[in-house]
Amino acid sequence: TMMKLAILAALTGSAAAFAPSSPMGMSSTALRMSDETTATVEEPAVNNAPVVEETPLTPAVVAINGWSADAALPCYGLPGAVSPLGFFDPLGFSKNTDLNTVKRLREAEIMHGRVAMMATIGYLIGESTPTITYGMDVHHTIANNQIPEIPGTVLFPFFLAINIAEALRASTGWVEPGLGPLFSLREKYYPGDIGFDPFGLKPKDGKAFANMQTKELSNGRLAMLAAAGMCVQEQVNGQGILENLGF
Repeated sequence: TMMKLAILAALTGSAAAFAPSSPMGMSSTALRMSDETTATVEEPAVNNAPVVEETPLTPAVVAINGWSADAALPCYGLPGAVSPLGFFDPLGFSKNTDLNTVKRLREAEIMHGRVAMMATIGYLIGESTPTITYGMDVHHTIANNQIPEIPGTVLFPFFLAINIAEALRASTGWVEPGLGPLFSLREKYYPGDIGFDPFGLKPKDGKAFANMQTKELSNGRLAMLAAAGMCVQEQVNGQGILENLGF
């Protein structure tokens, strides 16, 4: 009996050697690891500030002589619409056109108007006053027929001055060929403003400048019609302008 008890005790001790470790130790170790992990992990800070969306910066439009291009207005807001017709473009030359084209059309209009104003005065002075070619004789050839009678020594300086003036105008307002698209005006160039103002008549205020240019455009448009009418009238009856009026 004592032998059986000894054998049973030996078997129980050897089996205990292969038994798993105490669950109490495992739980305490796991608890310590959980506490350490909880202690080291920090929750991210919550930013309650409102989110502001950034809007892209748009370049400011630089006004030229008080004018800023506005695509919502006829001719981008250039002056020249006067009563009673207001904005008058029956053939739609300015419809659905880009800014450069509108500026180029205005450049052509104002330059032709200036030439026509000088031509209207030239018709009256050239036919009815003493001149270099005809001297003091005021009853001379009508204006339409004067150019063939003027000697080359007088015409050459005249045409040379025209070429120089046109070259200066082109260099002031137009982009040089090869440096940009053809037939394009400079971005900061106002149509017709070539910087020639010997008497200082150009207004500083934008509204006053627009008013003055509207007057210039109106006179130029009238002068273009007048010069064309004078030319046709002289071709019809061969008489000078003042002569036809009875002077």
